[in-house]
Amino acid sequence: MRNSLNNSARGGEPGLDYFRLQLARIPAFRALIRAVECRLISGVELLPPVLDIGCGDGTFAEVLAKEKWFAGIDTWGAGVRQAAARRGYRHVLVASGTHIPFADAAFQTVVSNCVLEHIPDVDAVVCEANRVLRMGGRFVLTVPSHLFPDLLFWSTVLPKVGLRGLGRAYGQWFNRHSFHYHCDSSEQWRERLEGAGFAVESWQYYLSPAAHRAIDLAHYYGIPSLFVNKCFGRWNLGRAAWNFAFPDWWLRRYYEEPPPERGGYIFLVAAKSGEVD
Repeated sequence: MRNSLNNSARGGEPGLDYFRLQLARIPAFRALIRAVECRLISGVELLPPVLDIGCGDGTFAEVLAKEKWFAGIDTWGAGVRQAAARRGYRHVLVASGTHIPFADAAFQTVVSNCVLEHIPDVDAVVCEANRVLRMGGRFVLTVPSHLFPDLLFWSTVLPKVGLRGLGRAYGQWFNRHSFHYHCDSSEQWRERLEGAGFAVESWQYYLSPAAHRAIDLAHYYGIPSLFVNKCFGRWNLGRAAWNFAFPDWWLRRYYEEPPPERGGYIFLVAAKSGEVD
């Protein structure tokens, strides 16, 4: 079952460079993560109508959606307003995944891209996703894995110089800073999904330990982007190729890497089965 989507997921839509498309919109560390997720999710048939739980500012769907997804929801009001101005959705609402404002069986596909880890009552969201899906409909999700805090750059380097406790503290701090309430294993996700009436069709790790260390360092490289965003309302001053030459050279190898045996994130596809544990 694991890695059964690798061949299609690694390819993405022919001719699209998701990494370059994301670099033009968001900081480099996030562009790498989102680009790999675009490639993975593009390998799954997303039958309409599609609901996106945690749509944020809409940049992900803007890059990925071939046709507008039916709806996106998020509790971040400012992000929802930005998403409404982009081309990814027909409808964008301020709403919580724990109380999705749509009828039972309203959707054929539900997507949640690196959102569920930020929600304390994640079980309620999974049950709501099941409720709004039609029988056999797919729940496509990406989340940090249980390895996330341990694979960070400083979490791996500090123990090598005898600072094991400090390395562990760094991983814990990073999770708190990122508002991660859940960094769970594939087994935990399988149990959670099956308990809500899903059957897991496939799962795989993505972003190798080396990629995860690079992402950690790239957070600090991206600090100037915070000031650009605050001053100009966008993450990059321009979309000329030279503006992205260094992050493209540094991080592209991780965008193009094969699926790893271990990784900082997990990609899962589950189908509504109707059988609740």
